[in-house]
Amino acid sequence: MSKIRVAVVMGGRSSEHDVSLASARSVLDALDPARYQTVTVEIGRDGRWELGSGSRGQLERDARSTVETLPVPTAQVPATLAGVDVVFPVLHGPFGEDGTVQGLLELANVPYVGAGVAASALCMDKDLFKSVLRDKGLPVTKSVTLRSEVDGFENPFGYPVFVKPARLGSSVGITKARSEQELRAGIELAFAHDEKVLVEEFVRGVEVECSVLGNQEPIASIPGEIVANSDWYDYSSKYDEGGMDLVIPPRVPQDAIERVQEVSVEAFRVTECEGMARADCFVREDGEVLVNELNTIPGFTATSVYAKLFEASGVPYEELLERLVQLALERHERRAKLKF
Repeated sequence: MSKIRVAVVMGGRSSEHDVSLASARSVLDALDPARYQTVTVEIGRDGRWELGSGSRGQLERDARSTVETLPVPTAQVPATLAGVDVVFPVLHGPFGEDGTVQGLLELANVPYVGAGVAASALCMDKDLFKSVLRDKGLPVTKSVTLRSEVDGFENPFGYPVFVKPARLGSSVGITKARSEQELRAGIELAFAHDEKVLVEEFVRGVEVECSVLGNQEPIASIPGEIVANSDWYDYSSKYDEGGMDLVIPPRVPQDAIERVQEVSVEAFRVTECEGMARADCFVREDGEVLVNELNTIPGFTATSVYAKLFEASGVPYEELLERLVQLALERHERRAKLKF
């Protein structure tokens, strides 16, 4: 059998650039060289695209040929993307997880791992995401959306409360506000990152995450409980050594675990996700389950929550990657039969 040619796209313009590189290196390490031929496309913080050989060692050692910034590239990047069997975008946050790169790949008519353009954009926007889930009858955390720094805004939730940019990830620009003064400072910080800001209720309960895998028939992993070793699950808790503990399965009743799996799959389905996503949920003290977010390109190292939850569910990291590649190829083949 000929090798499957995979282009791993990494980096990106967002503040999660370094997280993306770590995820991509894990992917490159785990793709079996006997089955896959890899090439890398690294997007710099300045938006420039660079081609690499595809190996992690080469990625870390050698200089790469610089390609002009999109949307006016030379022939190298489009030719590279069009010349592979599947693209694996390992991009977190804006300009990668939000449908922008997915749109480029659709134009190139190349299979790619993960959610499509609409689902990526929808899930990236926490305001729109919650609106869709509410319309479909799924329970979500309560929030108020601000589109400008309105002086007359009144907090309806009491304190503490979370303030966050509507379209950012990894807890960047988020504030846990415990007073009116902290709320105003948090709103100002969030507006520095986005033109739309959410003020969100503080949920007392257990933070639980669940990984979802599939296309038209998605499956859920065993959920895991997030135990942040700080006041809340901020950026350092997510990425610093010892910043959090993952308890699998979560310390909640069995019916709550099953409900987390149910709403995670349903949120994946109603937002029309495919490939992968990680659902972030809360289990209240009374057992009610709320969906908070759906991350379409979650952290993807072998020790990231998404992979660890599926490993605990009997799907090791290497097999997870194989399934994602096959899901990308299956979707592309399925959609190729449509008449446009």
